[in-house]
Amino acid sequence: MKICIACGMPMNEKADFAMGDESKDYCIHCTNADGSMHSFDEKKESMTNFIIKTQGLSREDAQLVALSMMKELPAWKNHFA
Repeated sequence: MKICIACGMPMNEKADFAMGDESKDYCIHCTNADGSMHSFDEKKESMTNFIIKTQGLSREDAQLVALSMMKELPAWKNHFA
């Protein structure tokens, strides 16, 4: 099993991978229409919205949680000093 480098989602099935390509290190939820991985800002916004929806946090608090999670993921290591 692989873990998405951009959001941490477990990728167990071919359908979980970007474009169904099991050689990709990121998941279907972190993929643009052309198969490229979301940018840092796109992923931050997506994760923030997901946290608001699922946990009911304010935008400010959800963004702090999203950034805290992203800080631990390989795709974003260069965005944090």
